[in-house]
Amino acid sequence: MAFYSSGVEYGIHCLVNMVDENGVSLDMSVREAAKLQGVPYDYLGKIFTKFSKAGLVTSSEGRKGGYKLAKAPDEISVLDIAQAIDGKKSIFDCKEIRQNMDIFSDQTPQWACEGICGINAVMRNAQAMMEKELAKHTVFSLSQQIHNKSHTSYTIEIQQWFGKQRGHQCEDQA
Repeated sequence: MAFYSSGVEYGIHCLVNMVDENGVSLDMSVREAAKLQGVPYDYLGKIFTKFSKAGLVTSSEGRKGGYKLAKAPDEISVLDIAQAIDGKKSIFDCKEIRQNMDIFSDQTPQWACEGICGINAVMRNAQAMMEKELAKHTVFSLSQQIHNKSHTSYTIEIQQWFGKQRGHQCEDQA
């Protein structure tokens, strides 16, 4: 079972797709994001509501309404996205089993309760390391990875796709 929901993956892709090859934030509607990625529109609507509440995107009203990044793409980390969608999660919930062992008859000895549980300490450290890694990667850095590995016409194809979705043709920039 995955630690983070599929919504986190959808959300990361959405925000990464809202950045062009130069790191400029692009407006995108939920409908466009859903169609571009082939994911459920209603589910993405809920994700963008969470993004808005977390201050990662701002919305515009009207027929041409949509969303844009509320911060620079290099200021939005993967950790920000994951926490906006799934909330702050703990990978481990220590039950203090060490204090409830059957071998301790009537009273748990003091030594069994002293300090933090060693198992809990390992799991807290693992979570801190994971969060540190997620915080290192931003919407901008992920966008750059995609643009760097894509073929040279990818940017033009994306622009043309958005132009088609919005009912106008983009100029051929090839």
